[in-house]
Amino acid sequence: MNHRRVVVTGLGIISPIGLGVEENWANVTAGKSGIGNLSLFDASNFPVRIAGEVNDFNPSDHLPEKDARHMDRFIQFSMVAGSEAIKDANLEVTEENADMIGVYIGAGIGGVTTIEATTIKSYERGVRRISPFYIPMSIINMAAGNLSIKHGFKGPNLAVTTACSTGTHAIGDAARLINFGDADVMIAGGTEAALTPTSVGGFANAKALSRRNDDPQAASRPWDLGRDGFVMGEGAGVVVLEELEFAKKRGARIYAELKGFGLSGDAYHMTSPSPGGCGAKRCMMNALRNGEVNIDEVDYINAHGTSTPLGDLAETIAVKELFGNHAYELAMSSSKSMIGHLLGAAGGVEAVFSILAIHHQVAPPTINLDDPDPECDLDYIPDGAREMKIRTALSNSFGFGGTNGTVIFRKFN
Repeated sequence: MNHRRVVVTGLGIISPIGLGVEENWANVTAGKSGIGNLSLFDASNFPVRIAGEVNDFNPSDHLPEKDARHMDRFIQFSMVAGSEAIKDANLEVTEENADMIGVYIGAGIGGVTTIEATTIKSYERGVRRISPFYIPMSIINMAAGNLSIKHGFKGPNLAVTTACSTGTHAIGDAARLINFGDADVMIAGGTEAALTPTSVGGFANAKALSRRNDDPQAASRPWDLGRDGFVMGEGAGVVVLEELEFAKKRGARIYAELKGFGLSGDAYHMTSPSPGGCGAKRCMMNALRNGEVNIDEVDYINAHGTSTPLGDLAETIAVKELFGNHAYELAMSSSKSMIGHLLGAAGGVEAVFSILAIHHQVAPPTINLDDPDPECDLDYIPDGAREMKIRTALSNSFGFGGTNGTVIFRKFN
């Protein structure tokens, strides 16, 4: 069957560098870091004491106080970012279209803040002190569920959890639901709020995190010779996807077209990328094939670029092997140098940045690339945001368990 075309009509974002699209775009193109000392809990005895926190976020400023109390922080983030995207798209829900509007939002870890607090309370004060809202506050699909309830969306209502590929997989899967006629509109993306003692402690003890506690803003340094691990972050990124004719009929503003989606599995290791980035290469190749996009049409890659020794090198090798000589002609940058790694939200947030790069014809920079790794020799935009022609942008996400996702966006004509 002929696939229906999918376009992006709305954007919403919360990240360590801002609340909302306008503030985030201004700060990411200015190369502003949102990484600082951990304040959400006492990390003074932890080996890692830095993170990308969402500052100045008061849920009651955005949500009814009663509702906010019954939502874990990751759900609050998705509600705010999702509602911003819906408003940005000027999407009106009616009795006629509600059945064909759905939500697909995932998280990598979900309500770990609620889980930790409830576990402590149950041991200290007994099982009767467990809140009846404990389960709906903590399970991952309630990010999508609450957004659907608030706005009256009666179409597909789904969640996915694929570690750090979650946001990308949610957006790609949502586009396919539109492709095949299961929905006309999907609100899709990822959310995460996992800056808790057990999460930070777990990643730290796995030696995955940077330990530059004395210089937080320089800690996330993709492709730099001194990179020593990623920095955890939190936030949410959500997009509104629409079937092209549906969007045109209602006069929607179109940011870009979602042109391709690819997936792959490394089948190699729980946490390390496959040698030479072969899984990442296959994932990008599958997205190009799905979108019928030639390698020389890609102008910009918003990389996974986590600032880990193995991951950054593997992604670089994968790009060089897939794109050949064109790898040295395209631009590639890592938003994580400024916001850290948002885990399940990373793909959603980075999709928003990729779409805005096309919309504004500006590629965000990579900061902290002071001493480039000789083996990482591509154009990572180290000297500030760059005005450039961006017709096609590719966004990568790779997760623990060897799960990979790539989405391709194209300027809409």
